[in-house]
Amino acid sequence: MLAYLSRYTHRVAIANSRLIACDQQGVTFTWKDYRVAGRDRYKQMTRETFEFIRRFLIHVLPKGLHRIRHYGLFAKGACAGNIARARELLAVAT
Repeated sequence: MLAYLSRYTHRVAIANSRLIACDQQGVTFTWKDYRVAGRDRYKQMTRETFEFIRRFLIHVLPKGLHRIRHYGLFAKGACAGNIARARELLAVAT
């Protein structure tokens, strides 16, 4: 679950550079299969336009909510100190 959520803390659900085509068949985009290593990791998927928009909107935050990076561990003012402390508590090398 942590690996899944971490993909969305600092970026949008899909970047413009990943969009390949939008036509009568639907929207084609690239995606990364995290279970596969190497060049075969990047794949293309085509979804009907309505389904693509539905999936994209699942990742849009409601009005008044902010992305994680603006608060907590990733708050700009204390980011370096928070990360250092978290590494210390987890006994992870810097």
